[in-house]
Amino acid sequence: MDFYQQFVTERYDENGVLTEFSLHYPENFNFGYDVVDALAKKDPNKRCMVWCDQQDRERIFTFGEMSRLSNQAANVLRAHGIKKGDRVMLLLKRNYEYWYVIVALHKLGAVAIPATHTLMQKDLEYRIDAVDVSAIVVTADRSDAPAELDKCKENHVKKFIVRGPRPGYVDFTAEMEKASEELERVPTLAREPMLLYFTSGTTGEPKAVMHDYTYALCHIPTARHWQNVRKDGLHLSVSDTGWGKASWGKIYGQWLCEAPILVYDYDQFDPKTLMEVIRKYQVTTFCAPPTIYRFFVKRGITPGAFDSVKDAVTAGEAMNPEVARLFEAQTGLKLREGFGQTESVLMIGDLVGQTHRPGSMGKPTPLYHVEILKEDGTYAGPGEQGEIVVVPAADGCHHGVFMGYCGDDETYAEVWEGGVYHTRDLAYQDEDGYIWYLSRTDDVIKSCGFRVSPFEVESVLMQHPAVLECAVTGVPDLGRGWRIKATIVLTDGYVGSGDLSRQLQQFVLQNTASYKCPKIFEYVKEMPKTISGKIRRVEIRQRDQEKQ
Repeated sequence: MDFYQQFVTERYDENGVLTEFSLHYPENFNFGYDVVDALAKKDPNKRCMVWCDQQDRERIFTFGEMSRLSNQAANVLRAHGIKKGDRVMLLLKRNYEYWYVIVALHKLGAVAIPATHTLMQKDLEYRIDAVDVSAIVVTADRSDAPAELDKCKENHVKKFIVRGPRPGYVDFTAEMEKASEELERVPTLAREPMLLYFTSGTTGEPKAVMHDYTYALCHIPTARHWQNVRKDGLHLSVSDTGWGKASWGKIYGQWLCEAPILVYDYDQFDPKTLMEVIRKYQVTTFCAPPTIYRFFVKRGITPGAFDSVKDAVTAGEAMNPEVARLFEAQTGLKLREGFGQTESVLMIGDLVGQTHRPGSMGKPTPLYHVEILKEDGTYAGPGEQGEIVVVPAADGCHHGVFMGYCGDDETYAEVWEGGVYHTRDLAYQDEDGYIWYLSRTDDVIKSCGFRVSPFEVESVLMQHPAVLECAVTGVPDLGRGWRIKATIVLTDGYVGSGDLSRQLQQFVLQNTASYKCPKIFEYVKEMPKTISGKIRRVEIRQRDQEKQ
């Protein structure tokens, strides 16, 4: 029996596709003790993480070492007053310290708040005030975070720093060296808060999403049945530790499946360098957001870079089918999609063994009862568009869906209107149960009596060689309601002009319905994005309204 199977019951169909999945766990389940420490006892010398950076530094960690380091980290934090229930923010980039510090927080029963080191003063102050942060652990390694943190107004927050001392901060690295490796188990409960993430803020202020300790177990399908990680392989997920994607691909499900992870610690993304890392370390399973694959195929895939990769998956935003087609043509790998949110784990996925349908997100995972809800409140039939919603189990339990928005019960109640969880994402389901993404509910454009999904138009535009990135939005129009606009970042060698706009219009008209064709084109050097890298269509709309 595999290690993770002690926590789950699984059933498969005749093709080996997961059809049923349920959890069973002790009342006091804690990832730090019951997974990291347990695996350290089972096989202390088994590697759990390979870390490397742009300076060609490398370090390999075993489960035994991770267990000891997390105990030491817990003792450092506890010596400075950090206790169960305290909320501790982590601004640690992809530094390897992140892994043993977050496990330490789990062991102490403190609530970990991963956040990106690129947060500015106002971002930090907003988060500190929103959830009453008790302490912050920050890195001095090529990071502006300490300087931004020092600008924040005086408050009660305890500050720790790794990789370099700084006045006013506890030198975490120095104190680790003398901390005890022994730690007595702190009583915690599986349904108590473990983790808090702020959403990326694509449509408004970031919201504070709370998850309990069972969240880690709910990532077993993510790792085992979607990413298809291997105990004797090496998994790489591209994500800063400040975002929920890191929990999807850089710790919980992978370690539960005893699969080692590769962490590439970089500051500036370069597709060629990343592909060289994949080739050098012989990565076997790979996960990245669509943006990364887009740069791979538009800039050219290095020969041999993906020869060791057996499975490639993507999530985080909608994947343009043309990018997936080009990636498969150049690597031979089918790019399997997945769908979920900061508020959840993998809800919908192109799981291992399923028939692959390019462009589809796959089918709902057995962890969720997913429906497509129409505007009239009824569930959609095949081909009918609606919002993706999650219907709780008969007993009211919804493992893998967040506990609540910290300090915002009103918004939490709104997303559970009608007794189902509203994702605010639109899609349709075909006759075979595959789900096809359309857009966020906020992004739909109503033009000339038609409802236009930006993603559908963007998918067409992305097929044109001139288009590196694009965002489709609506601009107010007295006659049509809204005119369709395409904001475009061009690939090298192309220049924005009226002639190119006409070429793009003709291209769209040849590949989709005429009512979806953009009437306005704007060429920009870069897109407005969240600090997690998602395009902010709301900001484009706001800029256009200001010009009216």
